[in-house]
Amino acid sequence: MKRQRKLNGGAKMGFLFALPAAIYMLVFIGYPMIQNLILSLKNVDVYTFAQPANQKFVGFQNYIELFTNKNSILSRAIVNTLIFTVGSIFFQFIIGFGLALLFNKKFPGCSFFRGVTMISWLLPVTVAGLLFKFMFASSGGIINQFLMALGIFDKPLDWLLQPGSAMVAIVVANIWIGIPFNMMLLITGLTTIPADVYESCNLDGANKVQTLFMITIPMIKPAIMSVLTLGFVYTFKVFDLVWVMTKGGPINSTELVSTYAYRLSFEEFQFSKGAAAANVLFLILLVVGIFYIKLINEEEEIM
Repeated sequence: MKRQRKLNGGAKMGFLFALPAAIYMLVFIGYPMIQNLILSLKNVDVYTFAQPANQKFVGFQNYIELFTNKNSILSRAIVNTLIFTVGSIFFQFIIGFGLALLFNKKFPGCSFFRGVTMISWLLPVTVAGLLFKFMFASSGGIINQFLMALGIFDKPLDWLLQPGSAMVAIVVANIWIGIPFNMMLLITGLTTIPADVYESCNLDGANKVQTLFMITIPMIKPAIMSVLTLGFVYTFKVFDLVWVMTKGGPINSTELVSTYAYRLSFEEFQFSKGAAAANVLFLILLVVGIFYIKLINEEEEIM
């Protein structure tokens, strides 16, 4: 009985500690999500926003129109978001992993250079967006000057005014911002590998490539999964960088789901459709989150 009471008391204490976080989640996350869902099921625009009595319930009509209306570009925005996300994550991970392997070793100036690498992560995204906007400018931009100096281009390229190059520009900017995040998480994973494992590999005659693929990568698999999943979530919902650099242009070539939802709500004042677009973004990220949790649970069961 004493033990049972102690267990019950511990459970109650744990509940009390978790209660503030639960209240915070309900008030600042749960309530806005529910309100946004309700808003997406109504017909609310600039005329009916302040008149709840005139806000008609239309069910899933807003979602249907977003995917079927010829004036809607949600489908294109989803494709653009996937291209932007996959392109960014691929290079962020490759470069971040390479830097993590480099800075995991001890050499003179290691701490200094690792700190310098973090500048792009610490810099506000809007500032980074303005920086790259000037760098990719057609006249006076350092990117054009550098490429022309190498003889790759004969004349300046309008990076942000052409559909294909505009997507390349925002992907490059986002890669630069996200590299330190990948690097630091992967370095954390690398520090968990015992030095004895590498010593055993050397004694067995394994080369650097074999050690990398047979020891390092398998042993930091949880860190890699975390980096890729969190990177997908953070990149898929990017708004400020793209809005500062291109505002979704030219000709909607860099329009993402996040920028499209913002445009519908605060430029076209179609609040219900903007909420519906935001919910589509949420559903995609929810699926990714569930998939990640499933992978983590399977990994724990194996271990």
